[in-house]
Amino acid sequence: MRYSLRQLQVFLETARQQNISRAAASLSMSQSAASSALKELESQFDIQLFDRIGKRLQLNELGRLMLPRAQALLEQALALEADLDRHAESGPLKVGATLTIGNYLMVPLIARYMAHCASARINLEMANTAEIAEQVLNFDLDIGLIEGELQHPDLLITPWRDDELVLFCAPDHPLAAKGRLSDPDLTAVEWILREPGSGTRQVFERAMHGLLPHLNITLQLQHTETIKRAVASGLGIGCLSRIALIDAFHHRTLVPLDAPGRDFSRRLYFVQHRHKYLSAGIRRWIDICREP
Repeated sequence: MRYSLRQLQVFLETARQQNISRAAASLSMSQSAASSALKELESQFDIQLFDRIGKRLQLNELGRLMLPRAQALLEQALALEADLDRHAESGPLKVGATLTIGNYLMVPLIARYMAHCASARINLEMANTAEIAEQVLNFDLDIGLIEGELQHPDLLITPWRDDELVLFCAPDHPLAAKGRLSDPDLTAVEWILREPGSGTRQVFERAMHGLLPHLNITLQLQHTETIKRAVASGLGIGCLSRIALIDAFHHRTLVPLDAPGRDFSRRLYFVQHRHKYLSAGIRRWIDICREP
């Protein structure tokens, strides 16, 4: 074999740090050793992986092409090492979830995952769909659970479960007694919605095709609970996942509305990097999420 795993480590860390000195420090190596490892990797194949801009090393086109494959190969090697050390189950799993999923679905999933292995650890990152996808692309997350649809050549988007959005308002809102809303109702009311980039907003805009330019969107908020409180205060009507509204509907602090002819159904998805090695922990997490 004309390259070593240590050389791949230096390549990946240099790409992350954009500086050989910082990469060496991160890997507990001397600068000369790290620099030699990188030079040997390039010279073995007569290639250049970085453009050198002063003291900064920036991945060139070939380096960007090699990065995900080197990352996947190194992760498989580390997983094998963990298996050989009999500690494969103890490594932390880095999971990303969009806000609705994180707030309303993640706790029971984490509990079931940890019940399978008492030593398991999960690091949970919550953000909107676009941000979770970006972190998966950068290998900052092992897997994401998202609400929105997206496409990227380096991402695998796999259906997980069905969901739907619901329009809702305060019990004393003028539309509460009406229940079924016409297009003129939808354009006359004030809206409180999730921010652009969220999966919820994506589905809302799809369902409201033809009316979007005429909607009066007065507030755009990132947090589901803030939207619910604003709507309960009578500031407008909202649109969120039914998952987030079950308790509020049960206690009548909020009431559902219907817009006949408009489709608010959607799916929730797993998002993974195409070149990410599927460890035993990731496979177990997916299996638990799919359990009834």
